[in-house]
Amino acid sequence: MVDARDIAEVAAIELIRRDAAETMLPIETINVVGPDTLTGEAVAAIWSDVLGRPIVYGGDDPSGFEANMATFMPKWTAYEMRLMAERYVSDGMIPEARDVERLTALLGRPLHSYREAAARLAGA
Repeated sequence: MVDARDIAEVAAIELIRRDAAETMLPIETINVVGPDTLTGEAVAAIWSDVLGRPIVYGGDDPSGFEANMATFMPKWTAYEMRLMAERYVSDGMIPEARDVERLTALLGRPLHSYREAAARLAGA
């Protein structure tokens, strides 16, 4: 899980670096990741703690997710979202080695945790 503030700051730093470059820089992929690799159960536990009430992980079957998405977007888009969710369940969203260290060095500070983001959202 990635905090939107980290995404924005990484993008701004990279755009400024490219704008200031003397010549065109090669295309580069930056894996934007959070500091922790979390499971569905771990995310539910964070929200339970932050909200002070039980939050239950809905499980790994994304059919309910697809049905919900289909109520306000085209069915084909909801289906594609389901396929993406199935891939997350089967393969996870595991950062590559050194992704966290690379982003921490780029930002010059630790990445924001999901718990911190959840607490900030709950307080809003």
